[in-house]
Amino acid sequence: MDGGRRDVFKLSRDRLSVQEVVDAVGSASCGAVSLFIGTTRQDDVDGRKVVGLEYEAYEGMVQSELAKLSANVRARWPDIVHVCVHHRLGWVEVGEASVVIAISSPHRRDGQEAIQFYVTQLKAAVPIWKKEVYDTQESSWKENAECPWGGAKD
Repeated sequence: MDGGRRDVFKLSRDRLSVQEVVDAVGSASCGAVSLFIGTTRQDDVDGRKVVGLEYEAYEGMVQSELAKLSANVRARWPDIVHVCVHHRLGWVEVGEASVVIAISSPHRRDGQEAIQFYVTQLKAAVPIWKKEVYDTQESSWKENAECPWGGAKD
């Protein structure tokens, strides 16, 4: 990375700290921190309510895929300074954050466009999977709509 740019990636079984992610991208040269917080929602699926999600990952590959994604973002938006992604693994209750992404940039437009792109590409290419668990004790593995092999609604 050039000019002190950094990427911070973390997988955790603990609750995510939005402030920790925001702090990781802080820079005196940046006037914008763009933030995305993905939370577990209580969908109604075929008459069953989602009570939580169970996340698994190919942990050995996640770091390298996120690094590739960050390089791709910087190629498209060269002014992006820092990127931080924290993603949950294991059980995530309804209302809790599953993923927190922050990107710092000198101006808001680049950061906002980059964060939208980052979220979409993370869901499409990074080997993290989720299983919905329902109030009936049933469960179902879900594919993100962005996955090239998927097509399910996210």
